[in-house]
Amino acid sequence: MENNSQSPNTKLFLLILILADILWIFTYINRPSEEIPPQNQNIIFSEIIHGDRNKKQLIFTFDGGGDSVSTEKILEVLKKHNVKGTFFLTGKFIEDNPDIVRKISAEGNEIFNHTYNHPHLTTLNKEEIISELNNTDEILRRTIGVSTKPYFRAPFGDRNTFVLKIASEAGYRSVYWTIDALDWEEGIEGGKSAEDVKNIILNNVYPGNIYLMHLGDNITGNILDSVFSILEEQGYKIVSLTQGL
Repeated sequence: MENNSQSPNTKLFLLILILADILWIFTYINRPSEEIPPQNQNIIFSEIIHGDRNKKQLIFTFDGGGDSVSTEKILEVLKKHNVKGTFFLTGKFIEDNPDIVRKISAEGNEIFNHTYNHPHLTTLNKEEIISELNNTDEILRRTIGVSTKPYFRAPFGDRNTFVLKIASEAGYRSVYWTIDALDWEEGIEGGKSAEDVKNIILNNVYPGNIYLMHLGDNITGNILDSVFSILEEQGYKIVSLTQGL
């Protein structure tokens, strides 16, 4: 009769393998945000980094955490092209620009959460992260009567699995981006010009891409009409986040 019992050495070897697997999993899920591989970002707490890849459409998102320099021009371009945009606004931006925020919403655009004070979320504890999100949600509710849920974008893209977990428990799903247009480098020595930003967008076109742009620079307002026209001539439809998922 065959003896199926395992030797003590075999059992010890199997135990070591199991412990090694557990250690690897624990290390993996607790890595800082900058070490999250792009190919895995969309599966960690269902983080969004692109829209539907099967449709010839693109998603443009606009972060507002400081000045509102390009906002009016952006709204003009969105209306001209019959596009609904997606805005991630801080609570501070909403407080400082209530009339602009009302206009963004009244014209059918989406507004989601970009925290209250634009902090590095990975430096905050659970209560501080929740406070950043909740404060902005309350301010937007008071301003236009709607919630920022269910989406948020971490300032600076600074998030890790801890941040994503706390945000998820608070009712938010993280929206990252596919392409950073780098419009925010305007005025920085060695930074990007309007032509550079335009080329970054047009040289990185693929169905479902989410583009990160900002309200606080002149570049976005000055190039957006041209960018939209070129993309539409190529057969792409510009859509909002919720339309493009």
